[in-house]
Amino acid sequence: MAILLHLETATTNCSVSISKDDEIVVLKENNAASYSHSEQLHVFIKEALKEASLSFSDLDAISISKGPGSYTGLRIGVSAAKGLCFSLDIPLISVPTLQSMAHQVQLKPDELVIPVLDARRMEVYSCIYGSDHKEVRETRAEIVNEESFADYVSDIKVYVVGSGAEKCRGVLQHPNFVFDESIVPSAKDMASIAFRKYKAGQFEDVAYFEPYYLKDFVLQQKKNKN
Repeated sequence: MAILLHLETATTNCSVSISKDDEIVVLKENNAASYSHSEQLHVFIKEALKEASLSFSDLDAISISKGPGSYTGLRIGVSAAKGLCFSLDIPLISVPTLQSMAHQVQLKPDELVIPVLDARRMEVYSCIYGSDHKEVRETRAEIVNEESFADYVSDIKVYVVGSGAEKCRGVLQHPNFVFDESIVPSAKDMASIAFRKYKAGQFEDVAYFEPYYLKDFVLQQKKNKN
């Protein structure tokens, strides 16, 4: 049996879970707009281990939500995961943030899900997955307009989910689009993906792994009033 610790910090949801193989046994999370990851993440990790009656030495690997998402949130999560992997000498597994979101949607055959995270202005981070939750189209940062995802919606339902769904709702008019803004990245949805990678030995190089930012970080500077 593999005991895995999962960390999700790509958005406002600070989320930690522990799984035995692919079954979640503990979940600790708080979705606060204040981005309190730096204060809560390590507290949640310790609380999750305690609730599961486990210690750090019991962990077989750590999985981290790799992005895209918040620059600061991703840095905090990846730094914590890498530090633990170094100190415990255990593998690091990366889980695409949008893929774990897609796992929250139960699809009928041939249906699609498009997880979308809000970016700047009319831009979203998006990826398209099929009913088997395998990638149909790669992850992109794109500006939403009337033609977005038009090649993928016809006579099947296409679920647009995540923080960018509200932005898409006002633009995408095809009746087969179904929108759900309530879905957020969560560590509870990382277990099946991470365990599959664990069994396959698909690990990251702890020393060199970096989050998948998708876009360069832009520092917003205050305008000089003079």
